[in-house]
Amino acid sequence: MTFEQEIERRRTFGIISHPDAGKTTLTEKLLLFGGAIQEAGAVKSNKIKKSATSDFMEIERQRGISVATSVLAFIYKDKKINILDTPGHKDFAEDTFRTLTAVDSVIVVIDVAKGVEEQTEKLVEVCRMRNIPMIVFINKLDREGKDAFDLLDEVEQKLGLSVTPLSFPIGMGFDFKGIYNIFEKNINLFSGNSKQNIEETIAFDDLSNPELENIIGEKAANELRDNLELVEGVYPPFNKESYLEGSQQPVFFGSALNNFGVRELLDCFIQIAPAPRPKKAEERLVQPNEKDFSGFVFKIHANMDPKHRDRLAFVKIVSGKFERNKPYLHVRNNKNLKFSSPNAFFAEKKEIVDESFPGDIVGLHDTGNFKIGDTLTNGEILNYKGIPSFSPEHFRYINNADPMKAKQLYKGIDQLMDEGVAQLFTLELNGRKVIGTVGALQYEVIQYRLEHEYGAKCTYENLPVHKACWVEAENNEEFNEFKRVKQKFLAKDKAGQLVFLADSAFSLQMTQQKYPSVRLRFTSEKDV
Repeated sequence: MTFEQEIERRRTFGIISHPDAGKTTLTEKLLLFGGAIQEAGAVKSNKIKKSATSDFMEIERQRGISVATSVLAFIYKDKKINILDTPGHKDFAEDTFRTLTAVDSVIVVIDVAKGVEEQTEKLVEVCRMRNIPMIVFINKLDREGKDAFDLLDEVEQKLGLSVTPLSFPIGMGFDFKGIYNIFEKNINLFSGNSKQNIEETIAFDDLSNPELENIIGEKAANELRDNLELVEGVYPPFNKESYLEGSQQPVFFGSALNNFGVRELLDCFIQIAPAPRPKKAEERLVQPNEKDFSGFVFKIHANMDPKHRDRLAFVKIVSGKFERNKPYLHVRNNKNLKFSSPNAFFAEKKEIVDESFPGDIVGLHDTGNFKIGDTLTNGEILNYKGIPSFSPEHFRYINNADPMKAKQLYKGIDQLMDEGVAQLFTLELNGRKVIGTVGALQYEVIQYRLEHEYGAKCTYENLPVHKACWVEAENNEEFNEFKRVKQKFLAKDKAGQLVFLADSAFSLQMTQQKYPSVRLRFTSEKDV
Protein backbone atom coordinates (compact mmCIF):
# COMPACT_ATOMS: atom_id res chain seq x y z
CA MET A 1 0.00 0.00 0.00
CA THR A 2 1.36 3.44 -0.89
CA PHE A 3 2.04 6.15 1.71
CA GLU A 4 -0.96 8.17 0.41
CA GLN A 5 -3.28 5.15 0.67
CA GLU A 6 -2.12 4.49 4.25
CA ILE A 7 -3.06 8.06 5.20
CA GLU A 8 -6.37 7.87 3.35
CA ARG A 9 -7.50 4.72 5.20
CA ARG A 10 -7.01 6.20 8.68
CA ARG A 11 -9.77 7.71 10.84
CA THR A 12 -8.78 9.19 14.21
CA PHE A 13 -11.61 10.45 16.37
CA GLY A 14 -12.61 11.15 19.95
CA ILE A 15 -15.85 10.27 21.73
CA ILE A 16 -17.12 12.99 24.06
CA SER A 17 -20.12 13.29 26.35
CA HIS A 18 -21.40 14.05 29.83
CA PRO A 19 -20.70 11.25 32.36
CA ASP A 20 -23.14 8.33 32.09
CA ALA A 21 -24.36 9.09 28.57
CA GLY A 22 -22.91 5.74 27.47
CA LYS A 23 -19.64 6.83 25.90
CA THR A 24 -17.51 3.95 27.12
CA THR A 25 -20.25 1.45 26.15
CA LEU A 26 -20.36 2.92 22.64
CA THR A 27 -16.55 2.66 22.38
CA GLU A 28 -16.74 -0.97 23.37
CA LYS A 29 -19.51 -1.76 20.86
CA LEU A 30 -17.51 -0.13 18.06
CA LEU A 31 -14.70 -2.53 18.96
CA LEU A 32 -17.18 -5.41 18.92
CA PHE A 33 -18.26 -4.51 15.37
CA GLY A 34 -14.65 -4.09 14.35
CA GLY A 35 -14.01 -7.65 15.53
CA ALA A 36 -11.42 -6.35 18.00
CA ILE A 37 -13.17 -7.96 20.98
CA GLN A 38 -15.32 -11.07 21.07
CA GLU A 39 -17.55 -10.19 23.98
CA ALA A 40 -18.95 -6.98 25.38
CA GLY A 41 -17.93 -6.00 28.89
CA ALA A 42 -21.48 -5.29 29.98
CA VAL A 43 -22.34 -9.00 29.80
CA LYS A 44 -22.74 -10.22 33.36
CA SER A 45 -20.95 -13.41 34.29
CA ASN A 46 -21.35 -14.92 37.76
CA LYS A 47 -22.93 -11.61 38.72
CA ILE A 48 -19.54 -9.93 38.34
CA LYS A 49 -19.67 -7.04 35.93
CA LYS A 50 -16.70 -7.24 33.63
CA SER A 51 -15.22 -3.81 33.20
CA ALA A 52 -15.37 -2.03 29.90
CA THR A 53 -12.28 -2.68 27.84
CA SER A 54 -11.33 0.97 27.65
CA ASP A 55 -11.45 1.66 31.42
CA PHE A 56 -8.25 0.07 32.63
CA MET A 57 -7.22 1.99 35.73
CA GLU A 58 -8.38 0.33 38.94
CA ILE A 59 -10.07 3.49 40.25
CA GLU A 60 -12.08 3.70 37.00
CA ARG A 61 -13.36 0.18 37.54
CA GLN A 62 -14.43 0.98 41.08
CA ARG A 63 -16.22 4.21 40.28
CA GLY A 64 -17.50 3.30 36.82
CA ILE A 65 -16.11 6.49 35.28
CA SER A 66 -13.33 7.05 32.78
CA VAL A 67 -10.47 8.99 34.38
CA ALA A 68 -7.75 8.78 31.74
CA THR A 69 -8.07 8.94 27.99
CA SER A 70 -7.54 5.53 26.48
CA VAL A 71 -6.43 4.86 22.96
CA LEU A 72 -7.90 1.96 21.00
CA ALA A 73 -7.32 0.89 17.41
CA PHE A 74 -8.98 -1.62 15.11
CA ILE A 75 -9.55 -2.33 11.42
CA TYR A 76 -13.08 -2.15 9.97
CA LYS A 77 -13.79 -2.60 6.24
CA ASP A 78 -10.11 -1.98 5.51
CA LYS A 79 -10.13 1.34 7.39
CA LYS A 80 -7.71 1.75 10.31
CA ILE A 81 -9.76 3.34 13.09
CA ASN A 82 -8.13 5.03 16.09
CA ILE A 83 -10.54 5.89 18.93
CA LEU A 84 -9.65 8.19 21.80
CA ASP A 85 -12.14 7.51 24.61
CA THR A 86 -12.10 10.60 26.83
CA PRO A 87 -13.18 11.17 30.45
CA GLY A 88 -16.68 12.64 30.66
CA HIS A 89 -16.37 13.79 34.28
CA LYS A 90 -15.82 17.55 34.53
CA ASP A 91 -12.95 17.14 37.00
CA PHE A 92 -10.93 15.60 34.16
CA ALA A 93 -11.88 18.12 31.48
CA GLU A 94 -8.25 19.18 31.04
CA ASP A 95 -7.31 15.70 29.78
CA THR A 96 -10.25 15.79 27.36
CA PHE A 97 -9.38 19.26 26.03
CA ARG A 98 -5.82 18.10 25.34
CA THR A 99 -7.09 14.97 23.61
CA LEU A 100 -9.23 17.09 21.29
CA THR A 101 -5.99 18.52 19.85
CA ALA A 102 -5.14 15.01 18.59
CA VAL A 103 -8.40 14.04 16.84
CA ASP A 104 -9.59 14.70 13.28
CA SER A 105 -13.29 14.33 14.11
CA VAL A 106 -15.59 13.69 17.06
CA ILE A 107 -18.68 11.66 18.00
CA VAL A 108 -20.85 13.41 20.62
CA VAL A 109 -22.98 11.02 22.72
CA ILE A 110 -26.25 12.32 24.22
CA ASP A 111 -28.56 10.49 26.63
CA VAL A 112 -32.13 10.34 25.24
CA ALA A 113 -33.68 11.00 28.68
CA LYS A 114 -31.33 13.73 29.94
CA GLY A 115 -30.74 15.51 26.66
CA VAL A 116 -27.89 18.01 26.38
CA GLU A 117 -25.98 18.35 29.66
CA GLU A 118 -23.50 20.94 30.91
CA GLN A 119 -20.27 19.04 30.26
CA THR A 120 -21.35 18.27 26.68
CA GLU A 121 -21.87 22.00 26.07
CA LYS A 122 -18.31 22.84 27.15
CA LEU A 123 -16.70 20.10 25.07
CA VAL A 124 -18.73 20.89 21.96
CA GLU A 125 -17.74 24.55 22.29
CA VAL A 126 -14.06 23.54 22.09
CA CYS A 127 -14.81 21.44 18.98
CA ARG A 128 -16.67 24.34 17.38
CA MET A 129 -13.78 26.73 18.07
CA ARG A 130 -11.52 24.33 16.17
CA ASN A 131 -14.08 23.47 13.45
CA ILE A 132 -13.77 19.75 14.24
CA PRO A 133 -16.33 17.69 12.26
CA MET A 134 -18.91 16.21 14.65
CA ILE A 135 -21.44 13.37 14.44
CA VAL A 136 -24.12 13.27 17.17
CA PHE A 137 -25.24 9.87 18.55
CA ILE A 138 -28.44 9.94 20.63
CA ASN A 139 -28.15 6.93 22.93
CA LYS A 140 -30.35 4.71 25.15
CA LEU A 141 -33.38 4.64 22.85
CA ASP A 142 -34.68 1.50 24.55
CA ARG A 143 -35.47 3.69 27.59
CA GLU A 144 -38.22 6.26 27.98
CA GLY A 145 -36.87 9.62 26.85
CA LYS A 146 -37.56 12.94 25.18
CA ASP A 147 -39.30 13.20 21.82
CA ALA A 148 -36.84 12.90 18.89
CA PHE A 149 -37.73 16.34 17.45
CA ASP A 150 -37.47 17.99 20.89
CA LEU A 151 -34.00 16.46 21.25
CA LEU A 152 -32.91 17.70 17.83
CA ASP A 153 -34.13 21.21 18.75
CA GLU A 154 -32.26 21.05 22.04
CA VAL A 155 -29.03 19.99 20.29
CA GLU A 156 -29.37 22.91 17.87
CA GLN A 157 -30.19 25.50 20.53
CA LYS A 158 -27.96 24.47 23.42
CA LEU A 159 -24.95 23.35 21.39
CA GLY A 160 -25.31 25.86 18.57
CA LEU A 161 -25.15 23.09 15.95
CA SER A 162 -26.86 22.75 12.60
CA VAL A 163 -28.12 19.16 12.60
CA THR A 164 -29.49 16.80 9.98
CA PRO A 165 -30.82 13.36 11.07
CA LEU A 166 -29.32 10.41 9.13
CA SER A 167 -31.42 7.88 11.03
CA PHE A 168 -34.74 8.19 12.83
CA PRO A 169 -36.33 6.12 15.63
CA ILE A 170 -39.52 4.13 15.14
CA GLY A 171 -41.17 4.65 18.54
CA MET A 172 -39.31 5.24 21.80
CA GLY A 173 -38.84 3.45 25.14
CA PHE A 174 -41.37 0.60 25.53
CA ASP A 175 -42.76 1.25 22.04
CA PHE A 176 -39.31 1.26 20.45
CA LYS A 177 -39.51 -0.85 17.29
CA GLY A 178 -36.27 0.05 15.56
CA ILE A 179 -34.63 2.66 13.39
CA TYR A 180 -35.10 3.86 9.86
CA ASN A 181 -31.67 4.52 8.37
CA ILE A 182 -32.11 7.61 6.16
CA PHE A 183 -28.48 7.43 4.97
CA GLU A 184 -28.71 3.84 3.67
CA LYS A 185 -32.52 3.66 3.20
CA ASN A 186 -33.18 0.56 5.30
CA ILE A 187 -35.01 -0.50 8.45
CA ASN A 188 -33.26 -1.98 11.44
CA LEU A 189 -35.67 -3.86 13.72
CA PHE A 190 -35.09 -3.95 17.47
CA SER A 191 -35.66 -7.28 19.21
CA GLY A 192 -34.50 -6.16 22.66
CA ASN A 193 -32.26 -9.12 23.42
CA SER A 194 -29.31 -8.37 21.23
CA LYS A 195 -26.61 -7.39 23.66
CA GLN A 196 -24.18 -9.69 21.93
CA ASN A 197 -25.79 -10.29 18.57
CA ILE A 198 -25.68 -7.96 15.64
CA GLU A 199 -29.10 -7.08 14.23
CA GLU A 200 -30.30 -7.85 10.71
CA THR A 201 -31.47 -4.98 8.53
CA ILE A 202 -34.17 -4.89 5.88
CA ALA A 203 -33.52 -2.81 2.76
CA PHE A 204 -36.50 -0.47 2.39
CA ASP A 205 -36.27 2.52 0.08
CA ASP A 206 -39.95 3.05 -0.71
CA LEU A 207 -41.88 4.09 2.39
CA SER A 208 -45.21 4.19 0.58
CA ASN A 209 -44.97 0.41 0.12
CA PRO A 210 -47.80 -1.26 2.17
CA GLU A 211 -45.27 -3.93 3.18
CA LEU A 212 -44.12 -1.41 5.83
CA GLU A 213 -47.34 -2.05 7.84
CA ASN A 214 -46.56 -5.79 7.91
CA ILE A 215 -43.08 -5.16 9.27
CA ILE A 216 -43.72 -2.58 12.01
CA GLY A 217 -47.53 -2.31 12.33
CA GLU A 218 -49.97 0.27 10.99
CA LYS A 219 -49.68 2.89 13.74
CA ALA A 220 -45.86 2.89 13.72
CA ALA A 221 -45.77 2.93 9.89
CA ASN A 222 -48.00 6.02 9.67
CA GLU A 223 -46.02 7.76 12.40
CA LEU A 224 -42.73 7.00 10.66
CA ARG A 225 -44.01 8.35 7.32
CA ASP A 226 -45.19 11.59 9.00
CA ASN A 227 -41.93 12.00 10.90
CA LEU A 228 -39.74 11.46 7.84
CA GLU A 229 -41.83 13.95 5.87
CA LEU A 230 -41.25 16.45 8.65
CA VAL A 231 -37.50 15.67 8.71
CA GLU A 232 -37.32 16.31 4.97
CA GLY A 233 -39.21 19.59 5.31
CA VAL A 234 -37.36 20.97 8.33
CA TYR A 235 -33.74 19.79 8.05
CA PRO A 236 -31.31 20.42 5.20
CA PRO A 237 -30.14 17.40 3.19
CA PHE A 238 -26.81 15.97 4.33
CA ASN A 239 -23.83 17.74 2.75
CA LYS A 240 -20.44 16.09 3.24
CA GLU A 241 -18.50 19.32 2.62
CA SER A 242 -20.51 21.20 5.29
CA TYR A 243 -19.89 18.34 7.73
CA LEU A 244 -16.13 18.39 7.08
CA GLU A 245 -16.02 22.18 7.54
CA GLY A 246 -17.78 21.78 10.89
CA SER A 247 -20.92 23.65 9.79
CA GLN A 248 -23.33 20.66 9.66
CA GLN A 249 -23.68 17.77 12.12
CA PRO A 250 -25.36 14.47 11.16
CA VAL A 251 -27.40 12.78 13.91
CA PHE A 252 -27.86 9.03 14.55
CA PHE A 253 -30.17 7.34 17.05
CA GLY A 254 -29.51 4.03 18.80
CA SER A 255 -28.85 2.03 21.95
CA ALA A 256 -25.15 1.24 22.44
CA LEU A 257 -25.86 -1.22 25.26
CA ASN A 258 -28.06 -3.27 22.92
CA ASN A 259 -25.70 -2.94 19.93
CA PHE A 260 -28.44 -1.03 18.24
CA GLY A 261 -27.79 1.68 15.65
CA VAL A 262 -24.04 1.29 16.20
CA ARG A 263 -23.28 -0.42 12.88
CA GLU A 264 -25.20 2.32 11.01
CA LEU A 265 -23.13 4.94 12.80
CA LEU A 266 -19.86 3.13 12.04
CA ASP A 267 -20.69 2.45 8.37
CA CYS A 268 -21.58 6.09 7.77
CA PHE A 269 -18.60 7.30 9.81
CA ILE A 270 -16.00 5.47 7.69
CA GLN A 271 -17.56 6.92 4.54
CA ILE A 272 -17.82 10.55 5.58
CA ALA A 273 -15.28 11.16 8.39
CA PRO A 274 -12.06 12.92 7.43
CA ALA A 275 -8.73 11.19 6.95
CA PRO A 276 -5.85 12.86 8.90
CA ARG A 277 -5.99 16.63 8.47
CA PRO A 278 -3.28 19.32 8.27
CA LYS A 279 -2.21 20.82 11.61
CA LYS A 280 -1.03 24.31 12.40
CA ALA A 281 2.39 24.71 13.97
CA GLU A 282 3.69 28.09 15.14
CA GLU A 283 6.00 28.11 12.14
CA ARG A 284 3.65 26.88 9.35
CA LEU A 285 0.76 24.60 8.37
CA VAL A 286 1.92 20.96 8.22
CA GLN A 287 0.26 18.59 5.71
CA PRO A 288 -0.11 14.87 6.56
CA ASN A 289 1.33 13.72 3.22
CA GLU A 290 4.69 15.48 3.70
CA LYS A 291 7.49 12.92 3.64
CA ASP A 292 9.23 14.21 6.79
CA PHE A 293 7.93 12.88 10.10
CA SER A 294 6.47 15.18 12.77
CA GLY A 295 4.21 14.56 15.77
CA PHE A 296 3.39 15.95 19.20
CA VAL A 297 2.86 14.62 22.73
CA PHE A 298 -0.73 15.18 23.88
CA LYS A 299 -0.73 12.90 26.93
CA ILE A 300 1.70 11.21 29.31
CA HIS A 301 0.68 8.20 31.37
CA ALA A 302 2.80 6.86 34.21
CA ASN A 303 2.59 3.20 35.22
CA MET A 304 0.60 1.77 32.34
CA ASP A 305 2.07 -1.44 33.73
CA PRO A 306 2.41 -1.20 37.55
CA LYS A 307 4.97 -4.04 37.52
CA HIS A 308 7.37 -1.84 35.58
CA ARG A 309 7.81 1.81 36.47
CA ASP A 310 7.28 2.93 32.91
CA ARG A 311 5.92 6.17 31.52
CA LEU A 312 4.36 6.32 28.12
CA ALA A 313 4.17 9.49 26.07
CA PHE A 314 1.26 9.38 23.63
CA VAL A 315 2.30 10.93 20.32
CA LYS A 316 -0.12 11.86 17.53
CA ILE A 317 1.60 11.55 14.17
CA VAL A 318 0.87 14.60 12.04
CA SER A 319 3.04 14.05 8.96
CA GLY A 320 5.43 11.55 7.39
CA LYS A 321 6.15 8.02 8.53
CA PHE A 322 7.33 7.19 12.05
CA GLU A 323 9.90 4.37 12.06
CA ARG A 324 11.20 2.30 14.92
CA ASN A 325 14.89 2.79 15.89
CA LYS A 326 15.24 5.92 13.76
CA PRO A 327 16.57 9.05 15.54
CA TYR A 328 14.14 11.98 15.78
CA LEU A 329 14.67 15.51 17.07
CA HIS A 330 13.06 16.41 20.39
CA VAL A 331 12.55 20.10 19.55
CA ARG A 332 12.31 21.56 23.09
CA ASN A 333 15.47 19.81 24.34
CA ASN A 334 17.21 20.03 20.95
CA LYS A 335 18.46 16.47 21.13
CA ASN A 336 17.97 13.33 19.07
CA LEU A 337 16.12 10.38 20.56
CA LYS A 338 15.69 6.82 19.29
CA PHE A 339 12.79 4.53 20.18
CA SER A 340 13.36 0.80 20.16
CA SER A 341 9.86 -0.27 21.20
CA PRO A 342 7.14 2.17 20.09
CA ASN A 343 3.69 0.84 21.04
CA ALA A 344 0.34 0.71 19.31
CA PHE A 345 -2.67 0.30 21.59
CA PHE A 346 -5.64 -1.78 22.25
CA ALA A 347 -6.79 -0.45 25.67
CA GLU A 348 -4.15 -1.82 28.05
CA LYS A 349 -2.84 -4.28 25.49
CA LYS A 350 0.15 -2.89 23.66
CA GLU A 351 2.15 -4.18 20.76
CA ILE A 352 5.43 -2.99 19.31
CA VAL A 353 5.11 -1.43 15.85
CA ASP A 354 7.81 -0.93 13.21
CA GLU A 355 6.13 1.94 11.42
CA SER A 356 3.17 4.24 11.93
CA PHE A 357 1.45 6.76 9.70
CA PRO A 358 -0.29 10.15 10.05
CA GLY A 359 -3.40 9.83 12.22
CA ASP A 360 -1.91 7.01 14.29
CA ILE A 361 -1.16 7.33 17.99
CA VAL A 362 2.09 5.75 19.19
CA GLY A 363 3.20 5.27 22.78
CA LEU A 364 6.86 6.01 23.42
CA HIS A 365 8.60 4.76 26.57
CA ASP A 366 9.85 7.80 28.41
CA THR A 367 12.38 8.25 31.18
CA GLY A 368 11.39 11.85 31.86
CA ASN A 369 12.32 13.61 28.59
CA PHE A 370 8.78 14.50 27.54
CA LYS A 371 6.28 17.11 28.61
CA ILE A 372 2.79 17.59 27.24
CA GLY A 373 2.95 19.64 24.02
CA ASP A 374 6.48 18.53 23.01
CA THR A 375 7.19 18.08 19.30
CA LEU A 376 9.23 15.35 17.59
CA THR A 377 10.44 15.88 14.01
CA ASN A 378 12.91 14.66 11.39
CA GLY A 379 15.05 17.70 12.19
CA GLU A 380 12.83 20.69 11.39
CA ILE A 381 12.07 23.13 14.22
CA LEU A 382 8.29 22.91 14.63
CA ASN A 383 6.09 23.71 17.64
CA TYR A 384 2.48 22.58 17.46
CA LYS A 385 -0.05 24.92 19.00
CA GLY A 386 -3.20 24.60 21.01
CA ILE A 387 -2.44 22.29 23.95
CA PRO A 388 -4.47 24.09 26.63
CA SER A 389 -3.56 24.39 30.30
CA PHE A 390 -5.74 25.96 32.96
CA SER A 391 -5.08 27.80 36.18
CA PRO A 392 -6.14 25.31 38.91
CA GLU A 393 -9.33 25.94 40.90
CA HIS A 394 -8.62 23.77 43.96
CA PHE A 395 -5.50 23.90 46.15
CA ARG A 396 -4.33 21.65 48.97
CA TYR A 397 -1.11 21.07 50.87
CA ILE A 398 0.15 17.52 50.37
CA ASN A 399 1.71 15.83 53.41
CA ASN A 400 3.65 12.60 53.67
CA ALA A 401 1.67 10.10 55.80
CA ASP A 402 4.55 7.59 55.99
CA PRO A 403 8.02 9.08 56.73
CA MET A 404 9.69 5.84 55.62
CA LYS A 405 8.33 6.33 52.09
CA ALA A 406 9.37 9.94 51.43
CA LYS A 407 11.40 8.96 48.35
CA GLN A 408 8.49 7.01 46.80
CA LEU A 409 6.09 9.88 47.52
CA TYR A 410 8.24 12.51 45.79
CA LYS A 411 8.91 10.25 42.82
CA GLY A 412 5.18 9.51 42.52
CA ILE A 413 4.18 13.18 42.72
CA ASP A 414 6.86 14.09 40.20
CA GLN A 415 5.64 11.52 37.65
CA LEU A 416 1.92 12.16 38.13
CA MET A 417 2.43 15.91 37.68
CA ASP A 418 4.22 15.27 34.36
CA GLU A 419 1.08 13.49 33.20
CA GLY A 420 -0.80 16.75 33.60
CA VAL A 421 -3.13 15.21 36.24
CA ALA A 422 -2.54 18.28 38.41
CA GLN A 423 0.04 20.99 39.04
CA LEU A 424 2.65 21.12 41.77
CA PHE A 425 3.71 24.35 43.48
CA THR A 426 6.49 24.68 46.08
CA LEU A 427 6.06 27.59 48.49
CA GLU A 428 9.02 29.98 48.52
CA LEU A 429 8.67 30.69 52.25
CA ASN A 430 8.88 27.19 53.71
CA GLY A 431 9.23 24.73 50.80
CA ARG A 432 5.83 23.09 51.44
CA LYS A 433 4.29 21.32 48.48
CA VAL A 434 0.88 22.43 47.17
CA ILE A 435 -1.15 20.54 44.60
CA GLY A 436 -3.52 22.49 42.38
CA THR A 437 -6.22 20.74 40.34
CA VAL A 438 -9.08 21.67 38.03
CA GLY A 439 -11.51 19.31 39.83
CA ALA A 440 -11.69 18.00 43.40
CA LEU A 441 -12.01 14.35 42.32
CA GLN A 442 -8.40 14.47 41.09
CA TYR A 443 -7.17 14.51 44.72
CA GLU A 444 -8.75 11.10 45.24
CA VAL A 445 -7.17 9.78 42.06
CA ILE A 446 -3.72 11.10 43.08
CA GLN A 447 -4.02 9.62 46.59
CA TYR A 448 -5.18 6.27 45.21
CA ARG A 449 -2.47 6.07 42.58
CA LEU A 450 0.31 7.14 44.96
CA GLU A 451 -0.65 4.31 47.30
CA HIS A 452 -1.30 1.59 44.72
CA GLU A 453 1.37 2.43 42.16
CA TYR A 454 4.17 3.88 44.29
CA GLY A 455 3.49 2.44 47.75
CA ALA A 456 3.32 5.95 49.26
CA LYS A 457 0.58 7.41 51.46
CA CYS A 458 -0.36 11.06 51.60
CA THR A 459 -2.83 13.33 53.39
CA TYR A 460 -4.14 16.73 52.38
CA GLU A 461 -4.78 20.06 54.11
CA ASN A 462 -7.00 22.70 52.61
CA LEU A 463 -5.37 25.90 51.45
CA PRO A 464 -7.61 28.92 50.79
CA VAL A 465 -6.32 30.04 47.38
CA HIS A 466 -8.55 31.71 44.79
CA LYS A 467 -6.29 31.55 41.71
CA ALA A 468 -2.74 30.70 40.70
CA CYS A 469 -1.16 33.34 38.46
CA TRP A 470 2.16 33.07 36.69
CA VAL A 471 4.29 36.15 37.34
CA GLU A 472 6.12 38.07 34.61
CA ALA A 473 8.13 41.14 35.57
CA GLU A 474 11.25 43.17 34.92
CA ASN A 475 13.72 42.90 37.76
CA ASN A 476 13.08 46.33 39.26
CA GLU A 477 12.21 47.97 42.60
CA GLU A 478 8.48 47.42 42.17
CA PHE A 479 9.03 43.70 41.53
CA ASN A 480 11.29 43.39 44.59
CA GLU A 481 8.68 45.18 46.69
CA PHE A 482 5.99 42.81 45.33
CA LYS A 483 8.14 39.80 46.28
CA ARG A 484 8.80 41.18 49.78
CA VAL A 485 5.15 42.00 50.58
CA LYS A 486 3.66 38.89 48.98
CA GLN A 487 6.36 36.37 49.92
CA LYS A 488 4.01 34.05 51.79
CA PHE A 489 1.82 33.81 48.67
CA LEU A 490 4.67 33.06 46.26
CA ALA A 491 5.61 29.62 44.95
CA LYS A 492 7.52 28.00 42.12
CA ASP A 493 5.87 25.61 39.68
CA LYS A 494 7.46 22.40 38.44
CA ALA A 495 9.32 24.25 35.69
CA GLY A 496 10.74 26.75 38.20
CA GLN A 497 8.48 29.64 37.12
CA LEU A 498 7.31 32.09 39.79
CA VAL A 499 3.61 31.81 40.72
CA PHE A 500 1.44 34.10 42.85
CA LEU A 501 -1.26 32.24 44.82
CA ALA A 502 -3.94 34.90 45.33
CA ASP A 503 -6.19 34.16 48.32
CA SER A 504 -9.22 36.04 46.98
CA ALA A 505 -10.50 37.88 43.90
CA PHE A 506 -10.21 41.15 45.85
CA SER A 507 -6.57 40.50 46.76
CA LEU A 508 -5.78 39.70 43.12
CA GLN A 509 -7.40 42.92 41.94
CA MET A 510 -5.57 45.03 44.56
CA THR A 511 -2.23 43.42 43.67
CA GLN A 512 -2.73 44.22 39.99
CA GLN A 513 -3.53 47.85 40.83
CA LYS A 514 -0.66 48.29 43.29
CA TYR A 515 2.05 46.70 41.10
CA PRO A 516 1.12 47.59 37.50
CA SER A 517 4.49 46.52 36.05
CA VAL A 518 4.08 42.98 37.43
CA ARG A 519 2.06 40.99 34.89
CA LEU A 520 -0.08 38.12 36.20
CA ARG A 521 -1.14 35.40 33.72
CA PHE A 522 -3.69 32.60 34.16
CA THR A 523 -1.81 30.17 31.91
CA SER A 524 1.84 29.23 32.01
CA GLU A 525 3.54 30.38 28.82
CA LYS A 526 5.07 27.00 27.98
CA ASP A 527 1.65 25.30 27.86
CA VAL A 528 -0.29 27.90 25.92
